[in-house]
Amino acid sequence: MDKPVEATLITDFDVHLFKEGKHFHLYKKFGSHLMEYMGTKGVYFSVWAPNAQMVSVVGDFNNWNRETHKMKSRWDHSGIWEVFIPEAKKGSLYKYFIRSNSDYEAEKGDPFAFSWETPPDTASMVWDLENTWNDTIWMEDRKKKAKEAQPYSVYEIHLGSWKRVPDDGFRSLSYRELAEDLPAYLKEMGFTHVEFMPVMEHPFFGSWGYQITGYFAPSSRFGTPQDFMYLIDKLHQAGIGVILDWVPSHFPSDLHGIHYFDGTYLYEHADPKKGFHPDWQSYIFNYGRNEVRAFLISNALFWLDMFHADGLRVDAVASMLYLDYSRNEGEWEPNEFGGRENLEAISFLKEFNETVYKEFPDVVTIAEESTAWPMVSKPTYVGGLGFGMKWMMGWMHDTLEYFSKDPIHRRHHQNTITFSSNYAFSENFMLPLSHDEVVYGKGSILNKMPGDEWNKFANLRTLYAYMYAHPGTKLLFMGSEFGQPSEWNHDSSLEWHLTNEPLHKKVQAALKELNRLYKSEPALYEKSFSNEGFEWVDFNDDENSIISFLRKGKDPKENLMVVCNFTPVPRENYRIGVSEEGQWKEIFNSDSEEFGGSNVKNSDLIESQNIPGHHRDHSLLLTLPPMAVIFLKRL
Repeated sequence: MDKPVEATLITDFDVHLFKEGKHFHLYKKFGSHLMEYMGTKGVYFSVWAPNAQMVSVVGDFNNWNRETHKMKSRWDHSGIWEVFIPEAKKGSLYKYFIRSNSDYEAEKGDPFAFSWETPPDTASMVWDLENTWNDTIWMEDRKKKAKEAQPYSVYEIHLGSWKRVPDDGFRSLSYRELAEDLPAYLKEMGFTHVEFMPVMEHPFFGSWGYQITGYFAPSSRFGTPQDFMYLIDKLHQAGIGVILDWVPSHFPSDLHGIHYFDGTYLYEHADPKKGFHPDWQSYIFNYGRNEVRAFLISNALFWLDMFHADGLRVDAVASMLYLDYSRNEGEWEPNEFGGRENLEAISFLKEFNETVYKEFPDVVTIAEESTAWPMVSKPTYVGGLGFGMKWMMGWMHDTLEYFSKDPIHRRHHQNTITFSSNYAFSENFMLPLSHDEVVYGKGSILNKMPGDEWNKFANLRTLYAYMYAHPGTKLLFMGSEFGQPSEWNHDSSLEWHLTNEPLHKKVQAALKELNRLYKSEPALYEKSFSNEGFEWVDFNDDENSIISFLRKGKDPKENLMVVCNFTPVPRENYRIGVSEEGQWKEIFNSDSEEFGGSNVKNSDLIESQNIPGHHRDHSLLLTLPPMAVIFLKRL
């Protein structure tokens, strides 16, 4: 039995917690850490490889020699290997050479590395996370607002293709270059948050970050960890929250990654029925293994702790919940109760959410979950999964299907656009028009709209206005805000030149105004997750493809009336029932000339009439603009 390494960061209690699956700050202990031991500066390395026969650190400090810096296995049978190397320093490249008990050999990257070589190179890099933050005001404000209802208008972005540098081979912007442009743009457009598609290190750029090898490192394609911190800091200083896309559902088979790490299926299930993902040809974490749960939950906390992230959007939750996800008969085995639910993954997701909200009660977790799994965004103590929000995939599918139809046929599909109200408050929903809707031949959001150019843009403005009026928080993928006509291509920049074209510039102006209203009108967000915040006025006018409803906040005086005309036919003298007499004002009209519309409007003040309508004692006589949404507010 080997003696403990003298220079160590790992205590017996750390080992105990790790083996119990309850150590959620492993990034402070595992991996490579700059330290001084007995007056000598160097790097302490530690790695979990319980089925290894021999482990050594190979790197540019020892000419990648497998014999020079052999690690010691801890005396406690934890499977943890350690070594202190004076020759290593910040910036040193390294891997772990692992020989398993079955004589399998491989050079592996460090699962806990804070930095990696820029792909296609695959070595880990010794780094630190020292940083001086300047976002104190944001972080304190975040705590104060944690219990309040807040607007979430999220701009989803792929770092590598938002903007590129034409004078430098069309390369992607660096983190620091993004920090010069992105915060100002988001502030100008009125978004409250940005959501980054996965920034964690990944070998294949075309995976968009969803095939991760370096879970604890922002991709070095765009700069250092401190550069990424700088970007987040600048966003916070501009009043913009940061949500990170997080992928605990699967990981790739690259040799330098965590697959078959110590010559065994260590991080993944050994059984391919549980451990291999047929859709993505990748491997699934073993959620029933304590050390793996600790690894993943530590990773979630790492980004909230060290990078000040304000939330995590959890990718592909549905694939985690079901044992038969994308599997045919005979390709999966039921759980101990005979069901298709992945009990280990369910338990993991609950613990993940409980731990995140315990340590960071002022952040948000968001589930991308595409099925009718109950109570995804309900607390675990009532049987829920514990997420803060859930993507409303049903709303997205129905809405895009409805808007893709020629308006002349929409009267036959009224239920498609109204159905979401039947379940809108069963979860804390976020309405997503994400990257998934503008790839793989699906076309851009603009080009899903029917008709000629004018009608496409009119439909697009109507879609966005309806989206912002609908209960739930909002998410829009980059480029959609100015009606980019082509599909998203991760290898090129957004088509920013189009923002100089009138119709594109004006739909961008409409989106900007919708963000302003969303943040300034409490009725649009205060009761977004409660049926108390929504009331139908009329959903039965399928003949004219018109719907109308109220959005309600805490103060009834702040209520808004929303009327949607889903055809390009203006409607004169259209009567809408209201409960109280008084004057109303049109505060938004997606058909306004400034947004590229035909400028059909109501008078500045609309007086109610003592004529009943829609089971209410009074009514308004309105002019409904063609293919448009109007917001009305009582004075």
